[in-house]
This record gives sequence, structure tokens and C-alpha cells, in this order.
Amino acid sequence: MHKTAIAIHGGAGTITKASLTEEKERIYTAALKEAVEAGHSVLEKGGSALEAVEEAVRHLEDCPLFNAGKGSVFTKEGKHEMDAAMMDGKTLEAGAVAGVKSIKNPIKLARAVMQHSEHVLLSGYGAEEFARNQGLEFAPEAYFFDKLRYEQWLEVRDSEAIILDHTEKKDEKFGTVGAVAVDQAGNVAAATSTGGMTNKRYSRIGDSPIIGSGTYANNRTCAVSCTGHGEYFMRAVVAYDVSCLMEYKGCTLQQACEEVVMKKLVKFGGEGGLIAVTAAGEIAMPFNSEGMYRASKVADQDTYVGIYKK
Repeated sequence: MHKTAIAIHGGAGTITKASLTEEKERIYTAALKEAVEAGHSVLEKGGSALEAVEEAVRHLEDCPLFNAGKGSVFTKEGKHEMDAAMMDGKTLEAGAVAGVKSIKNPIKLARAVMQHSEHVLLSGYGAEEFARNQGLEFAPEAYFFDKLRYEQWLEVRDSEAIILDHTEKKDEKFGTVGAVAVDQAGNVAAATSTGGMTNKRYSRIGDSPIIGSGTYANNRTCAVSCTGHGEYFMRAVVAYDVSCLMEYKGCTLQQACEEVVMKKLVKFGGEGGLIAVTAAGEIAMPFNSEGMYRASKVADQDTYVGIYKK
């Protein structure tokens, strides 16, 4: 029986001690701890890595603190367009959705695409039609409304500006969520979900639902979920690049992550981070930004929760 492990993230960016009150820090720490332990509980009961990452991400989607599901940011039109993806490291099967509206838990839809369709990526109206056929839960517009998200949108809706999850000025902008896990059978899986950028236009899609960029899993190497400025992560094919360094150059998980996040991305201005896990239960959570909301739990070890740089 393999050692179980799970890691989650809730976004990366300018997150410093000065930007969070003690109360805010306590709230976010509790939310991360709850989500990672929910996923780990699935693993300890013999559940699959796929089930564990879905459970952890669902918890984060249901929490308005993070930019996914219920906490998704507003588009230029004042709507919510969400992306999500899931990948199975055992079979290399994957499912993803982009630009979906009114779906309560986009990660559930991503899994349905993977398991109940012949496709990998569905978008917009078609993805929503598929969700109806699968009997997935929809939510009214009011469900996704959050006062802080609305106020940040009001500040930029009349401009061409788009806002990333975290800036020094707006510490309430929290981000893309994700989870990676390895189960008792030694299979890994990854899942990512996001509401994208505040004030985004033209049905912009980021790296989260792009297999190989924001999400990837392969039992031979690792499972990866990314968070940060999506355009850079797509151009660098970040998630797959970590896997490739392990498979073709023999790098360790930590070496591969450091090469991609701390060197490759930094060279051309890509800010953010990722979480990754191997079939052996090794975890890496590198980031080149001021902070990254993250948590992990390995076997019967204590739960780890981090926000700032060490």
C-alpha cells in the first residue's frame, strides 16, 4: 500500500504579512486546512486520487474566499465565466471546461467530461448543455455574487484594465484553486478550478483548463496544478514541463519544479506557483511570488498550511 498525500493551493501573488490582518489570516488558514483534510480523508478511507482532488477543490469552490465557483470574479459584462480541469495519472485521461456559467461546481463538470464523454475540453453553452444532460447542479446568478468581488469590478469596469488574483492594493483578490494527490494504489491525479481575471473580455481563457499548462498528471512522474498569470503558464507549458524534466532528464520533483517556476518563468516575467506530488508521496509547492495559499497532508503527519514565503 502506497503512502497517501495531498496538496492544495488557493492562489499566488502579492500576499504579505502586511496585507492580511490576523483575523483574515486565521480565516484563510482554516479554509485551507478544512479543504486539504477533506481530500485526505477520502484517501485514508481508500478512495481514489481523483475522488480526493475533486473533494478538496469542491470545498474551495464552495468557499467565497477563493476565485473559483462561488467566489468567482466578475467579467467585463458583470458575469461569471469559470474554467476547470481534472486529469488521471493512471490512464492519462483528462476532462476540462472553459467559460461556463451558472455551474455550481465546475470541477464536477470537468470530471464528467473526462468520464462520460469522448472529449477532453468543452466550452460555453455546449459544456452547460452537457452538464444538464449529466444532471449536475446549477446555481442562480445571486449565488455567485460577492460584495468584495463586485466592488473590485466596479473600480475597473469602465476601463480596459484586467486584474489578477492578487495585487498589493487589493489583498482581497484570491485566486485559482487546485489539488494534487496520490492514493493507496499509487495513482496520482490533479484538479484545477478558477474564475479567471476580474474584468476579463472576449471570453478569455487561462491556463487552468489547458491540459499540460495549468493541469497535468502522470503516474510515471507527478501530478501538477498551477496558479498565477495564465498567459505565461500557457506559453511555458508549465505543468507538462515539470513532468518532462522528470521523465526525460531524470530530475527529482523538487529540481524540476525549481527549474520551471524559479528560473524559466522568472526569466520572462511569469508570476505564480504550483503544487505537485509524485506516486511516492513527495510534495513540492514552489512559487516565485510574495506568497501562495497552500496546504498539504502526507499519510498520518500533521497538516501543513502556508501563506507567505518562509
